[in-house]
Amino acid sequence: MAQGGHLTHGMKLNISGQLYQFHSYGVDRQHQRLDFDQVAKLAREHKPKLIVAGASAYPREIPHDRFAEIAAEVGAKLLVDMAHYAGLVAAGIHNSPVPYADYVTTTTHKTLRGPRGGLILCRQDDLKDINRSVFPGIQGGPLMHVIAGKAVCFGEALADDFKAYGRQVVANAKSLAESLMAAGLPLVSGGTDNHLMLVDVTAVGLGGKRAEATLERCGITVNMNMIPFDTRKPMDPSGIRIGTPALTTRGMGVDEMKRVGGWIYEALTNSDDDATLVRIAGEIRDLCESFPVPAERHASLIA
Repeated sequence: MAQGGHLTHGMKLNISGQLYQFHSYGVDRQHQRLDFDQVAKLAREHKPKLIVAGASAYPREIPHDRFAEIAAEVGAKLLVDMAHYAGLVAAGIHNSPVPYADYVTTTTHKTLRGPRGGLILCRQDDLKDINRSVFPGIQGGPLMHVIAGKAVCFGEALADDFKAYGRQVVANAKSLAESLMAAGLPLVSGGTDNHLMLVDVTAVGLGGKRAEATLERCGITVNMNMIPFDTRKPMDPSGIRIGTPALTTRGMGVDEMKRVGGWIYEALTNSDDDATLVRIAGEIRDLCESFPVPAERHASLIA
């Protein structure tokens, strides 16, 4: 979790970590990319029944085939949690885990841009056991209105303009990342391949908690986040996590990302200057008024 994973991937305070014995892998210190030598070593040592891939704060494309090779070597099943990048998979931007994984889980919000919820994909042989585990195992009555929303979400994901949205999400992320790095803010792994980036705000003398609060005052919503090998505490880590799907949905492009990057740097380097933060908030409000939240998308899918 401290290097990009999610608390449901075996964190000791989560039920997954209480019910099952997890052994966590991470990223290499130099490049801050997934350390597959470590993954293979741990798999050979512990002979796990299940290997979990996927992340909550990892800015690079995940090579599912390499996880599958290691799982096959040690006789483990492979589960991929693609919650964050499922929309990029649907748009053909990120490689799909479906050909490689025994199980795939995802949320239907985030980059998939649907209602708050989730889904599980599995092989036909596992279908009965998965369904039984969901109901009556852990779930009561289904939320039919959310199921309908998911159907609309999947219909949208089949459209050509969803693929264009996916491409723009990544282009915007790269533009924002370049803007921040050009201003002198270090990014974990030196950039991004997907929809998010992790920024080390200690470079401007702040912790993640204060950086998050400062940007919130300006109308920029981010979250504080640990970075790999963080020396600060989790409740005030060294980094912040930033994503571009919401801005992309509003129609913003790479030029707007450059402006947003400039505002982020200016705010973080003037966190004690109320006048500067108020001015930035006003400028951001003007930008948002020029790119309103879409009132509807693909009404024909609902009709």
